[in-house]
Amino acid sequence: MTKTKWTVDPTHSAIEFSVKHMMIAKVKGSFNKFDATITADPADLTTAEIDFTVDLASIDTRNTDRDNHLRSADFFDVEKNPTLTFKATNIKKTNDDTYAITGDVTLNGVTKEETFDITFEGQGKDPWGTEKAGFSGKGKVKRSDYGLTYNAALETGGVLIGDQITLSIDIEAAKEA
Repeated sequence: MTKTKWTVDPTHSAIEFSVKHMMIAKVKGSFNKFDATITADPADLTTAEIDFTVDLASIDTRNTDRDNHLRSADFFDVEKNPTLTFKATNIKKTNDDTYAITGDVTLNGVTKEETFDITFEGQGKDPWGTEKAGFSGKGKVKRSDYGLTYNAALETGGVLIGDQITLSIDIEAAKEA
């Protein structure tokens, strides 16, 4: 197969995250608005071109007050830095359908190289004849690497918010005609 352009179907895709809270539990959330430009041969992602943009204001942790605080200057400062971006720079096949995708993540004015483990979930036509491909992925980033250091000390020791963020990505994309 040759490389073709794929468009993310936001109604069948998700970007979710979790972070340790009070050193004893996890808070989970998602970003509801994102887009990507993907030019790839799903059977061999090693030559793919992948650019992601996440609208940070679309954060949703199922708590309005927390979401508003996350949008503030204490965290994402969405007025100054409205997006998180990812641009793939190196893709290595690690198994039959799995890849290590390394790229530049830009968040809060800081760009760092990060690697995500991605699985090609399969490809097929939907009932309307559109070719679709599915991908899932996981990765971890340290929020302090991006200058996101807001926290509060706990009376019992430790901190309110963990530094490591676990990301989970599920993408269904449609082949452009």
